[in-house]
Amino acid sequence: MNKLYVLVLFAFLSTLFMFSQEGNVKGTVIDKDGLYVPYAVVSIPILKKGTVSDADGKFLLLNIPIGNQTFKVEYLGYADKDLEVDVKENETLEIKIMLASQSEQLDGVVITGFNGGQSKALNTQKNKQNITNIVSTDQIGKFPDANIGDAMKRIPGITMQVDQGEARNIIVRGLSPQLNSVTLNGSRIPSAEGDNRNIQMDLIPADMIQSIEVNKAVTPDMDGDALGGSINLVTRTAPEGFRLSATVGSGVSFITDKRILNGSFLLGNRSENGKFGWMVSASVLDNDFGSDNIEAEWSDEFEYNTGAVDAEGDAILEDVDVKAFTNVFEQRSYIVQRIRRSFSANFDYNFNTNNSVFLKTMYNWRDDRENRYRLEQEILDGEDIEIGDFDINSNGIPIRFPVEIKRQTKGGINSDRNKNTRLEDQRMQNYSLGGNHLISNLKLDWMVSYAKASEERLNERYAEFESEYIINNRITDSEFPLFTPVDNNEANELSNFEYGEITEENQYTKEEDLNMFLNFQLPADFFDKGDGFVKFGLRGRFKNKVRDNDFFEFDLEDTFPTMSDITTRDYSDTDYLAGSEYQIGSFASETWLGDLNLVDGELVFDEFLRANFDVEENVFAGYAMANQKVSDKLTVLAGLRIENTNITAKGNQIEDEEDLVGSVTEESSYTNLLPSVHLKYDLNPKTVLRFAWTNTLARPNYADLIPSVDVVGSDEEIFLGNPELDPTTSMAFDLMGEYYFNSVGILSGGLFYKDLEDFIYTSQFEDDVTGFDIFQPQNGDGATIFGAEFAFQRRLDFLSGFGKNLSIYLNYTYLTSNADGVANEDGDERTDLDLPGTSPNMFNASLAYNDKKFNIRLSANYSDAYIDEIGGSAFEDRYYDEQFLVDFNVSFAVSVNLTVYADLNNVTNQPLRYYQGVRSRTMQAEYYGRRLTFGLKYDVFKRK
Repeated sequence: MNKLYVLVLFAFLSTLFMFSQEGNVKGTVIDKDGLYVPYAVVSIPILKKGTVSDADGKFLLLNIPIGNQTFKVEYLGYADKDLEVDVKENETLEIKIMLASQSEQLDGVVITGFNGGQSKALNTQKNKQNITNIVSTDQIGKFPDANIGDAMKRIPGITMQVDQGEARNIIVRGLSPQLNSVTLNGSRIPSAEGDNRNIQMDLIPADMIQSIEVNKAVTPDMDGDALGGSINLVTRTAPEGFRLSATVGSGVSFITDKRILNGSFLLGNRSENGKFGWMVSASVLDNDFGSDNIEAEWSDEFEYNTGAVDAEGDAILEDVDVKAFTNVFEQRSYIVQRIRRSFSANFDYNFNTNNSVFLKTMYNWRDDRENRYRLEQEILDGEDIEIGDFDINSNGIPIRFPVEIKRQTKGGINSDRNKNTRLEDQRMQNYSLGGNHLISNLKLDWMVSYAKASEERLNERYAEFESEYIINNRITDSEFPLFTPVDNNEANELSNFEYGEITEENQYTKEEDLNMFLNFQLPADFFDKGDGFVKFGLRGRFKNKVRDNDFFEFDLEDTFPTMSDITTRDYSDTDYLAGSEYQIGSFASETWLGDLNLVDGELVFDEFLRANFDVEENVFAGYAMANQKVSDKLTVLAGLRIENTNITAKGNQIEDEEDLVGSVTEESSYTNLLPSVHLKYDLNPKTVLRFAWTNTLARPNYADLIPSVDVVGSDEEIFLGNPELDPTTSMAFDLMGEYYFNSVGILSGGLFYKDLEDFIYTSQFEDDVTGFDIFQPQNGDGATIFGAEFAFQRRLDFLSGFGKNLSIYLNYTYLTSNADGVANEDGDERTDLDLPGTSPNMFNASLAYNDKKFNIRLSANYSDAYIDEIGGSAFEDRYYDEQFLVDFNVSFAVSVNLTVYADLNNVTNQPLRYYQGVRSRTMQAEYYGRRLTFGLKYDVFKRK
C-alpha cells in the first residue's frame, strides 16, 4: 500500500512538469583561487528571482526571460558581484562567477586568510532553510584537530566521547551516538562497532573533508533516523584549476616520549575544456602513545562466612552493615600505536550544460596496536572470607580484607602485522556514483553508493596469573582509590602468582550498506512571491551486519605453573599520570606471550556463541516537500517522509551455555510517517529567524535485537536480547535567531524541545529462580529534552591597532532532560532520572590573533558531567565526568604558499573519567598526557 501511495504522489507531481519557452542559466561561483564558494545568494533583482549555490558552488536558475539580465551574487566577507548575462531561448547557458574578497576593496580591513573559511561556513548557515551548523575545511585548519571527531566538538550542542584521547563518538544535543545519522556526501556511513550503531569519527582525518554539515532539524529529503541530528561530511571535489596541497609534520606524545609522524597531500585539476575534473588525496598519521588508567567498582554490601552450615550443608553467611567502599580495584597501563591512512579519489564529468556525473571514493584504514597490563584486585567475600579476615572502621567502611589478584597481559602473535600486540584493523570504504540532470524544467539527481565498515582482531592473546593476599583499602580519597598489600614481599613474589589462563580469540565485525536514491525537483511558485519548488523522491538502504567471533583456552598450567617460570617485565612508572603511588609491578612479557606456540586450544563456546549474529535491515523511503516564499521575508519548507523498515535478525540457539542447537531468526517490520515544517523569516539582510517542527526516529542496536541468552555463571549475570524492541521516535521543536555581522561573524541564540517515545535503556533486575542479575534492553515510556544554544563569533575589527586582528569564538549549550518508565532492580519506577547522554552545560571558547602572516589561537572545550549508563539503582548509575580541554596552536606564513605550524593538545592533561552514583566515587580515570605536533603546509592554486 505504501508503494502505491508513492506512485500516486509521483504521478500527481509529474503533472506539474511543463516545457518552458524561456531560458535557463547554470553556473559556478568561485573565489580568486578557483575554490568553490558554497551557498552564495545568486539573484536577478529586477525579476525577484534567485537561488543559492550548493556545496560545490553550483547553481541553476530556470525560466528566465530571454535577453540581457543582470545577475547579482552576494556573500558575507566578499564584495557583491554584478554580471550581465544574455539568456537564450530554450537553452541552458553556463557561466562562471568569481568573487573578490572585501580585503581587496577595503584596504586590508578584512584579512583574506581569516575571511575565507568563516565566510563559507556562515554563508552556508545563513542561506540554508533548516537549522544547521557548518564547519569549513579552512575553519577546521585553524584548530589543532587531527580527526573529524575533534573538529566537531567545537560546534554548539555537540560533545564527544573519547577513546585513547581521541574524540570518537558524537553526542548531539544530549542524544547518544547511535541516535544520530552520519553520512559521507549524503551516503550513510556504516559502523564497525559490534554491539551498536556508533560511527567511529576518529577514523576519518580532518584534512580529507571539505566541510562538516550538522543538520539539527532535518528536512524530508534527509534520512529520518536522526534524533539528535544529521551530520554530513563533504569530501573535497575537483577544483576549477590546478591545485596542489601538502602537509608534512612530526611531534611527540609526552606520555611515552615517542614520535608522531604525519603527512598528507591533495592534487587536482580540470581539463582545458572544463568538462572533466579530478582530485586525489591521501593522509597518514603514525602516533606512538598510551594511557595510564585506574578503575574501581563500588559496593554497599558486605557478607562473610560464619563457619556454620545449614541443613543442606551450605555455608551460613552473615550480612554486615557497611557504607560504600571499593570492592574491585584495577590499575592499567596501555602502550598504543595508531596508524591512520586515508585515500580519496573524486571525479566528475560534464557531458553538457544539462547533464553531469560524478564518482566519489574514500578508503580509511586504521591499525591500532595495543598492549595492556592490568592489575586487578577483587575482594573475597561471602564463602571465601571469615571473621578475623577483615576489619571495618567505626564509620562502617571495610579497610582491610583479602583479595584475589590477577596480573593480565594483553598482546598478540609475533608477526609483521601484529608485532606482539593486539591488532585492531578497522576499515571504512565508500564509493558513490551519481548524476545531475536537467530535462526542461525538471531537475533530476541520483546516486548509488556502496559502503563497508569492518573491524578485525585476530590472534588476540591474554595471559593471566592469580594470587591472594590481604590488602589495606585507602579510604581517605575516594576520587583516587588504592589497594596496598599488607605484606609487600608476599605481593611481589612472582612464585606466589599461579597460572590462571592463557587465551586467544578472533573477532570480526562487518557492516555493508547499499544506498540508492532518486530525487526530482520542479519549479513552483504558489504564492507568486519569487522562486519556489516542489521536490520528491525515493530512497532505498540495504544493510547487512555480521559478527563472527571465536575464543580458545589453552591448558598450560603444567608448563608455566607460576610467573617465576615465564619471562616477565616490571612496567612500573614513577611518572604514572594518575599518581606516583600507583606502581603496577611485573607482568608476563608481551614478547614471551607473542612467541608462544599455542596449539590444541579448547573452544570456549559461552565466550562467543551468543555474541555472534547476522542482521539484515532494509529501509524503503519516499518523500515529498515544497519550498515556497509566502512573503518577501518568510519562506516555508514543508513535507512528509515515509520510512518502512524490515529487519531479519539471526542468532544462535544455545542450551546449557555452550551446546549449539541451531539458529533462531526473528523478523520485524514497521512504518513511520515523519512530517516536518521549517520557517525562515529574514527580518532584514542581517537577521534571520527560524522555526522548525520535525519528527524523527532511531532504530535499536543490532546486538539488542538478537534473540539471545548469555549466562555468565562466574559473575552471576544473565544478558538477554530483545527482538521485540520498538524504535525510538521523537517530535522536536526549534526556535533560532541569527544576526550576521558585516565583518564576517554571527550572534545567535535559540531554544529547542524534544519529546521522545520508547527510548531504549538497559534494564537490570534479579532472576527469581537463579538469583542472578539480568540485563536486557527495554523500551522506556518516554523522555523529554529542553535546551538553549548561544553562539558568538567575530573579528574585533572595530578596535584599532593590535586589537583589530583579534577574533573571538564562543558558544554555549544548556540541556535539561527527564526520562520516564525506567524500572530499578526491584521493579519500581525511578523518578527524577535524566536521559543518558544529556550534558547540562557545554561550551567552546577561542581567542585568536590573525594577521596576514601570523596566526595564534588558544581554544577551550568544556562538557559537564552526565549519566552515561542507568544501573539497577541510583547507587549503580554510571556517569561520564566533566571535561575541560585546552589546546594551543600557532602558524606563520613564510610565503603565500608555505606555512609553518605547531599544535599543543590537551594542555590541561584532562583524563577520561567515569564515576559511580556520586562524583567522588571514581569508576575510571584514564590519562593521556599532552601531545605536540609541528610541520609545514604547502598550498598552490592555478586558476584556469
